[in-house]
Amino acid sequence: MSNLIEEIIAYNKEFVSNKEYEAFCTDRLPDRKLAVITCMDTRLVELLPAALGVKNGDIKLIKTAGGVVSHPFGSVMRSIILCIYELGIEEIAIIGHHDCGMRGLGHENMSRLMIERGIPEKRLKRLEFYGVDLEKWLKGFENERESVMQTMRFILNHPLIPKGLLVHGMVMNPSTGGLDLLSTETTTGG
Repeated sequence: MSNLIEEIIAYNKEFVSNKEYEAFCTDRLPDRKLAVITCMDTRLVELLPAALGVKNGDIKLIKTAGGVVSHPFGSVMRSIILCIYELGIEEIAIIGHHDCGMRGLGHENMSRLMIERGIPEKRLKRLEFYGVDLEKWLKGFENERESVMQTMRFILNHPLIPKGLLVHGMVMNPSTGGLDLLSTETTTGG
């Protein structure tokens, strides 16, 4: 076990022993009926909820690289669908951010890094046999605003999204927490 995990486990034992979890008690249903799809950027871990004025139990928070929904039946879309039908979500906010690591991301650099970490080049080429287009799968975006709008369109036009859901697109400043609302649209039912 790594030193980091040992530290985390030791901290966790104290956390539970001191009943510090009581400050976070809630149920599984979001009080504000909002799902937020955002980036996994470390700067947003505490800043985003603070900037939105939400606490534990208020929203469903779905984090993914770039805050992008890229597959109609992938895990992010599955999470959105579950939020709607199982958890009573009535609104979705897609929140991208400036200075995102997905901006300008290309498969060439990622492939090089994989090879440096021991993934054989022939394994990367073999992915094509399984229907994986590495260039497309690892492609980032050039503009945060357009990426948010593209994800909005992806959700608004999904065949399993019901009519009447509000979908908001925003971009955040990861230094100040400031939000720019780009658009709000209502779903029409696929």
